[in-house]
Amino acid sequence: MTSPPRARTGRRVAGHVLTTLAVLLVWVALVAPNPAVGWSPTPLALLRIPVEGLVLVAGLLLLRGVAARSFTIAVGLGLGVLLVVRVLDAAFLATLYRTFNPLTDWRYAGSATDLLGDSTGPVTAVVAVVAAGLLLLGIVVLTPLAVRRVGRVVDSHRTGATRALVAGAVAWGVCASLGLGVTADLPAASSSTAALAGREFTSVRDGLHDQDVFAAQITVDPYRDTAPGGLLTALRGKDVVVVFVESYGKVAVDESPDVARALTAGTNGLRASGYTTRSAWLTSPTFGGISWLAHSTLQSGLWVSSQQRYDQLLDTATSPDRRLTLAGAFARAGWRTVDVIPANRHDWPEGKAFYGYDTVYDARTLGYAGPGFGYAPMPDQYTLSAFDRLELQRRPPGRRPPVMAEIDLVTSHVPWAPLPRLLDWAAIGDGSPYLAQAGLATPRDVVWSSPERVRAAYGQTVAYSLESVVSFLRATHDDDLVVLVLGDHQPVSIVSGDHAGHDVPVSIVARDPAVLARISSWGWQDGLRPGPAAPVWPMDRFRDRFLAAYGPTAGG
Repeated sequence: MTSPPRARTGRRVAGHVLTTLAVLLVWVALVAPNPAVGWSPTPLALLRIPVEGLVLVAGLLLLRGVAARSFTIAVGLGLGVLLVVRVLDAAFLATLYRTFNPLTDWRYAGSATDLLGDSTGPVTAVVAVVAAGLLLLGIVVLTPLAVRRVGRVVDSHRTGATRALVAGAVAWGVCASLGLGVTADLPAASSSTAALAGREFTSVRDGLHDQDVFAAQITVDPYRDTAPGGLLTALRGKDVVVVFVESYGKVAVDESPDVARALTAGTNGLRASGYTTRSAWLTSPTFGGISWLAHSTLQSGLWVSSQQRYDQLLDTATSPDRRLTLAGAFARAGWRTVDVIPANRHDWPEGKAFYGYDTVYDARTLGYAGPGFGYAPMPDQYTLSAFDRLELQRRPPGRRPPVMAEIDLVTSHVPWAPLPRLLDWAAIGDGSPYLAQAGLATPRDVVWSSPERVRAAYGQTVAYSLESVVSFLRATHDDDLVVLVLGDHQPVSIVSGDHAGHDVPVSIVARDPAVLARISSWGWQDGLRPGPAAPVWPMDRFRDRFLAAYGPTAGG
């Protein structure tokens, strides 16, 4: 029984459409530029001649039977995976200013989901992550099927395919030898897929080698066996607080008028309250996110520039080669050590096991009863107020050991909206007064309606975080308080721009002039705002210089 003419026509049309889509998918997988060397997602990219396509057609013409089927599956999977890598490279370059690392970056899927959930809501986050996962999976699944369909076309038109192969090879050779390009950034003779495959192979090889390199670095720690009496003697009796301000990068200091006003007013206000301040720059190991790389770098004195290194470092928690962190040094010298992570909602055993904190406070234990503000589950001012209530006021000086704390301030975390307002410290309580601010601040969708608004909102949130710190310092009665304020990394490229550096500001604030006298040789500048001539240190240098400066004999 034969099909009606209309049905046969419909099947032929559907077959032609599927073949066209298959050819288009394979062509895109072959000619898509590498984001690492220039990403131009325009139709002009389709006008290139891929040398890998010539190899593919040649293989399809030469092979038969099982060998041909195996070839199409292998090539299709390879092209699909490499196309996924291109998409991930573009996403990572847009946010973290680096390409995707195939060894470790897949682990960020959970963090990305949490970030989206905090910023846009859990339902939207799950939908977005599932959609992205299905898209990437679809690429990997459909590309081999597309290559197989192209193979059938080549097999059924062998003469035409052979002529096209010869013509394409000649055209590729001419374009390559003459340096002809579709645009200035897109050479007509393409070999981007082969180059990407080579880069990924090199990346994996270098990552595996780096495990051995970093393992050797971990074991070299001049302070691992230092006795308590040889640590931090110049800070005995003082409360020491390390404050990380999220996304507080050089771009905030150099380009935001709101941050500039906050730094000037903060410097003057601190001086009026009897504080002295010195500032400089640190080069962060990360950009745009993954803050824990910066935290671990500062704490360990090692350059923790990848998730692989971070995991490797924390895996030494029970090892004789465990690194002495700043928190661990304070704990060994007799301080009570605490970590305040307001954005964390899960247990974090590494805080005690590796870093050496006695107590870790998070969103579940800080007692907040107010609304969230974008990514931040609580405003920075409340975080500082809760720390003061739970640690400094609860255990007055003289009747407790000194406290060393790391406090993470996250109001300035992307998406930088909505923005809370400062309250009187006595009115903060459990945070319920912030309920009156809910719905009054500029919402996220308005802020993200233009890059200019995003940059302005970024500066406003950083200014708020800095104002919270300055106000906290001026309100405290703890004359023996020493505070280190610094950024963890630069913000994403929509704010920082292309080719931005990794430098972040760092300041030491204290009322006791002897504290600042110990670092006079560092050459740090007066005030909260470091200038272009201020020293720039890699962040991993800070631990050893700090321990040397405040040890029995000042140094560093």
